Amino acid sequence: MMHYVYLLQDQNKKIYIGFSSNLKRRLYEHLHNKVYTTKKMIDPKLIYYEAYNNLDAARTREKKLKQFGSSYKGLINRIELK
Repeated sequence: MMHYVYLLQDQNKKIYIGFSSNLKRRLYEHLHNKVYTTKKMIDPKLIYYEAYNNLDAARTREKKLKQFGSSYKGLINRIELK
């Protein structure tokens, strides 16, 4: 089973970092206002995702990104979001 860490971005450039083992279902939930934390995002789009075979690796990566430290800054620079 694959596990995904993903980033959404809305029209206001707000970024949401998430984790799921079913990315397709989770995106559907985000786009149909079924997720409390992204309900107020305006037209969120999937801008990036990473796939992992290991659940712990995916959760660790999500935690690192949510600390908004060097992992987050490196990723943002790599995908040129600034």
